Amino acid sequence: MASERTRDPAEVMRDEMVVKDKIASLLREGPKTIPEIADALRCPPREVTLWVMALRRYGALEELPKAKSEDYYRYRLAGE
Repeated sequence: MASERTRDPAEVMRDEMVVKDKIASLLREGPKTIPEIADALRCPPREVTLWVMALRRYGALEELPKAKSEDYYRYRLAGE
């Protein structure tokens, strides 16, 4: 991973329109964490975090309550 190029956040956000449908498709299977989404998309978690936070901000996703404070938030499609 050390050789992995870190993309500029603006470049990552340009991909949002391409990956938002992929993220929605994954979440139709059930709630997932950012690491789970990243694994499924084969994308770095830092990029998935930007996409998930943008989708959450615009009301497309919502996080579920955590069982334990150290757990990751699980996200689902809004209204599901």
